[in-house]
Amino acid sequence: MEQFRNDVRYWLAEHCPETMRTKGTEEDWVWGGRNGTFSHPDAKVWMDNMGSKGWTCPTWPREYGGGGLTREENRILQEELARINARSPLLSFGISMLGPVLLEFGTEAQKREHLPKIVRGEIRWCQGYSEPGSGSDLASLQTRAVLDGDEYVINGSKIWTSFAHLSDWIFCLVRTDPDVPKHDGISFILFDMKSKGVAANPIQLISGSSQFCETYFEDVRARRDNLVGEVNQGWPIAKRLLQHERNMVAGMGTRGAPSNPKHTIENQAKKYTGEVQGKIADSNLRDKITRHKMNAKAFSLTLRRSALEARTSSAPSPASSMFKYYGTEQNKGRFEVMMNLLGSQGLGWDGDGFLEKELLTTREWLRSKANSIEGGTSEIQLNIIAKRVLELPD
Repeated sequence: MEQFRNDVRYWLAEHCPETMRTKGTEEDWVWGGRNGTFSHPDAKVWMDNMGSKGWTCPTWPREYGGGGLTREENRILQEELARINARSPLLSFGISMLGPVLLEFGTEAQKREHLPKIVRGEIRWCQGYSEPGSGSDLASLQTRAVLDGDEYVINGSKIWTSFAHLSDWIFCLVRTDPDVPKHDGISFILFDMKSKGVAANPIQLISGSSQFCETYFEDVRARRDNLVGEVNQGWPIAKRLLQHERNMVAGMGTRGAPSNPKHTIENQAKKYTGEVQGKIADSNLRDKITRHKMNAKAFSLTLRRSALEARTSSAPSPASSMFKYYGTEQNKGRFEVMMNLLGSQGLGWDGDGFLEKELLTTREWLRSKANSIEGGTSEIQLNIIAKRVLELPD
């Protein structure tokens, strides 16, 4: 493994631009896609370099564009990326959600068509799950897909579709049989967001951002061979994807420390509330920060232990609901602490009386409330934990 580590270090030294070795902001995130945007030219270079190596998806099989790394090799890669403070080269629902599902349920043709494009950041995906009348009770969805020759004709609507207006393709749950129990008539299908009859309208959020959309389908045609799994057997696939999504959302609770020590939560507290003998002056705030950091460390170690225990299987388990629940609550708690230490400087929305960082923190605090809703509400996670993890009776 030492030779592999040396090889990784050499490759990163040659292929990771210096500008990509600093922690970026949300504006610097790279999502790829046909119309991908990059805050710096080197961001595309970094994405292309990692994509060509397969290291945007390091453990995926090489035949589908992935890196083909073992768990141990991937651990070393992640350590070396962290050592040089490298930014993530590519964020993608294709990587975190769809790809693992295609690897498990997709046909060989579907894997070869879609996975390499995900690895290289060529196609940006969105998720068509929730509907205006089907949120926590997802299986009650009403978007219909009717077979017409070699195509399905899709009609209906979705809500809270993240980045639908910016995405190239969608993985979508549709009802293919309305006459059977609701869980049995659902199918999982893929189609191009540029198809005739697709419309996506951004929703203005309380945080000021608009990454969620209302999405409408009117006589949209999708190829029959874009159905993943068997017809009417999409619910098990949908649940598996939700487990992957919850693992992704849970990661919000393990955000690393800022690259600049001045920006750590404890040093920000000293800046805004003062310090006494090197300690945060406000003892109550000091206690909250200490508890938050202890919980964050414990959560991080728990995730790592769980990953080590799961070496025999790459599939997520119901424990993903535990991690999603705690991770999102931890992230919300972090922003509550940040708002506490900012005091009146955390009350701004716009204007000259506030720093850009303060305004951003306020908006991120508002946005964090959605963490406990997306990917399944906290209440749903607690139900899953009770039934599937603790095996409590109904």
